[in-house]
Amino acid sequence: MPQLPIIMPQLGESIAEAAIVNFLVKPGDTVSADQDLIEVETNKATMNVTAPGSGKIQSLIAKANESYPVGAVLGYIEVTVEEAQRLGLDKPALEENKTVSNGDAPHLDQRRQRVEPTVRGLPVPANAKGATYMSPRMKARMHELGLHAADLSGVAGSGSGGRVTVEDFEKFLANLDKHQLSDASSMRIAVADAMRRSWTRPLATVALPVSLEPMLAHRKASKLKPGPALYALRALALALAENSAPAGRLVGNKIVHPPAIDVGFAVEAEDGVLVPVLRSADKRSLEELLGRYNELVERARQRKLPSDATGGSIATVTNFGTFGLTWATPIPLPEQTLVLGLGAGRKVPHWDEQKQQFVPVMEANLTLSFDHRVLDGGGAGRLLSRVAALLQAPEKL
Repeated sequence: MPQLPIIMPQLGESIAEAAIVNFLVKPGDTVSADQDLIEVETNKATMNVTAPGSGKIQSLIAKANESYPVGAVLGYIEVTVEEAQRLGLDKPALEENKTVSNGDAPHLDQRRQRVEPTVRGLPVPANAKGATYMSPRMKARMHELGLHAADLSGVAGSGSGGRVTVEDFEKFLANLDKHQLSDASSMRIAVADAMRRSWTRPLATVALPVSLEPMLAHRKASKLKPGPALYALRALALALAENSAPAGRLVGNKIVHPPAIDVGFAVEAEDGVLVPVLRSADKRSLEELLGRYNELVERARQRKLPSDATGGSIATVTNFGTFGLTWATPIPLPEQTLVLGLGAGRKVPHWDEQKQQFVPVMEANLTLSFDHRVLDGGGAGRLLSRVAALLQAPEKL
């Protein structure tokens, strides 16, 4: 009978591998196409590998708690000739798969590559200046350990101009045993890597105070109760729909405009942050977005985001006000130009022209962090002002 390989799929942008968490089936089980077979964990979420076709599980050659790259063969499904033909598989491909399955383990082991953590928690000396220059020897040593130049910001240098020498670096590593150490989670490593890549660009932040009174009144009168972050997300989506250039990416000497207004929002998960995505947020009303928004918040906290809700967003909204913060400078993701932030609301005096007196108003700071290569202060200010204006008319969101 033909053997159909179970392949580790591409589970999201920039995801190169996933670890096996649990097998949902066993050899001999009959499965249908698209049935969940294996639970895997990436550095972003827990997802499932599904059956590529209907048949019987012939073998599962992957191992639990092991990591496998995208494209690795995890097992085989025995299918009928009719099912193979339905899937469009030709005879040579099936014969090749069958041959591989007869001597499967060595082939799988040859394809598997382990990805090791590259970021560690390092104690930072007060006199550390970081690495402004690295010799080839230093670069080779850091490459060997899987470290980045940013990790040397915690090393005090004794070389010329405070340069970190190899000897300084080795001494620092030797002294690490005196400190309490813990393994960095895959989530923390992913966040650290993303922020390191983001910081290679010139980033800036602008801000505006915005009255929350219209939004609070609208929310109180609504049957459904959208959160402040969703109001801000919808306002940003409408503003970008009017002019998407501020969310474009600079590639060489071209600005790449976004094909759709897909906006992400930050959700705090265990030991990190996930960014689920609301697709075409400019084409769906606030009420239409609310159900999907609530679903993705819950799934993000469980680290079980569906693949269609990760990656590909053009901007992110983060409500740092939930931590009691009134002001912050969030960092855009490496593939994005913009991140909109909302601070905690607080009562402030506001001059009322009609009453000719100060009245208390609930107000919050709205921030916009951006890639300064793509956007200047004026453009960022106009975009932020438009978002603030849209928040003053929540019934139109």
